[in-house]
Amino acid sequence: MAEQGKERARHWQYADLPGVDLLRARYIHKAFVRHTHEHFVIAAIADGVEVFHHGGGDQYAGAGALALVNPDTPHTGRAGVPEGWRYGAVYPSPEVVAAIAAETTTLRGTPGFVRPVLDDPYTVRLVHQVLRATDEGNALAADTLLRAAVTRLLRLNGGSLPRREVRTAGARTAARARALLEERMAAPPTLEQLADELGTSPFALLRAFRDTYGMPPHAWLTDARVRRARRLLDAGTVPSEAAVVVGFTDQPHLNRHFGRIVGVPPGAYQRERKNVQDIRRALHVPSGVWQQNRQHSRTSGTGTPGKKNRTAPSSGTPWAWGQPSDFPDSPSG
Repeated sequence: MAEQGKERARHWQYADLPGVDLLRARYIHKAFVRHTHEHFVIAAIADGVEVFHHGGGDQYAGAGALALVNPDTPHTGRAGVPEGWRYGAVYPSPEVVAAIAAETTTLRGTPGFVRPVLDDPYTVRLVHQVLRATDEGNALAADTLLRAAVTRLLRLNGGSLPRREVRTAGARTAARARALLEERMAAPPTLEQLADELGTSPFALLRAFRDTYGMPPHAWLTDARVRRARRLLDAGTVPSEAAVVVGFTDQPHLNRHFGRIVGVPPGAYQRERKNVQDIRRALHVPSGVWQQNRQHSRTSGTGTPGKKNRTAPSSGTPWAWGQPSDFPDSPSG
């Protein structure tokens, strides 16, 4: 776990939960700049208060509440009280959430969260139990608890996300600008050069880009660079090389922005991911294991093939907290 003073954080993956990132952290002075995630954010606040700018205003999530952010949604993060905040988070991919939604809800279209803050201590405990199960190597419990948490959140606070359509001329220009920045990430043009190439003015481009993507081009580029750096680190590229490939001047430049977006230094991030990659290679886990696990969870256990397994996890079971109907495999769900 990366530490700085009283702050500490661990960002990792668990081989038996593919498509899901995990985080456990305590932050006091940490301030996350405006950024986005490719995955959903399900952050369960254990102590303190987190404040994050989302949807045009500040949102407050205290102990017993969840901060919920849909993919590709700009947001920030900082402490709302002097003692900071402590939380655990799971970051399931859109594919993981869609698969759970299709099996356990009646949502149609692309599922997502309606409100960015939900006061629900029950699901907060579920999220922390997911993290504990991965620490203990309890794959059955981790898988079960994650499904239960996502299902409950979708039932309490779920909806179909609107399709992002590029309709206006400004939005089309912004989309072209984003594509050019992604293509030239290591050596991007200036705002004026980009505007000239697209046949518009710098201020018109700036306004259109911010309206479309929630942040100015330079902030979006930094966010995109960190995303690409994460993929390079996952593939084994050393941080110093990843920094140059994505367009940062050096590794300290990458370190600064990486920590302000991901929450841990790139070296600590890569060490955790490398452990998972080594485990997957050793076990020869196929890329489609999530779907296989989904089928396995419906056919394994002491029952007959094809019958849902309703056996509670042997340790850390949430059934002790009541409300079994919130679980995907509950007879009354």
